[in-house]
Amino acid sequence: MDPALNDLKVTISAALGAHVLAVEDSVGELIIRVKRDALLRVLAYLRDDVHCQFKQLVDLCGVDYPEREERFEIVYNLLSLTHNFRIRVKVTTAGDTVPSVTGVFSTAGWFEREVWDMYGVPFSGHPDLRRILTDYGFEGHPLRKDFPLTGFVELRYDDEKKRVVYEPVKLTQDFRSFDFLSPWEGQPTQLPGDEKADAKGKGA
Repeated sequence: MDPALNDLKVTISAALGAHVLAVEDSVGELIIRVKRDALLRVLAYLRDDVHCQFKQLVDLCGVDYPEREERFEIVYNLLSLTHNFRIRVKVTTAGDTVPSVTGVFSTAGWFEREVWDMYGVPFSGHPDLRRILTDYGFEGHPLRKDFPLTGFVELRYDDEKKRVVYEPVKLTQDFRSFDFLSPWEGQPTQLPGDEKADAKGKGA
């Protein structure tokens, strides 16, 4: 590990030991796993301490691990321009409320709305927690692993009603037989790869 990064790890562990579950090194960056109720205190320390100065919240995102008891992981990516370090802070939740960090990093506002919209994780203390990527009437949270790839509804513009209408998803398709031998199967002309299908037919 980079000596400077190791020094930072020791400093953070000593200062935040009671609030941190683990401090790990991954690909030249530190990952800090934090207790949910200590999140604001940890982020404020990382922002303000002279040895840290992680003044920028570059990104905030969610991850879904359905097999875990606390299936959602909220990840905060921080940058210190002063020390040229990046650090990743993680908290977990089963879908329970996570403290909003907008009071520590104002840029978190839209990021937290995105996590709420995509994963359904609520943030307590957020000034305006509402959907940001999907429609206001949208049901469900599309980046959850148990959300169907097709979604639940589809929308189209109705000429008679002169507005957008929502309808249940309908996936109708005539029976087709795929042999997966050629990416160009079904084309009217011979294309590269079709000889595989021809060879299979002759062999049969």
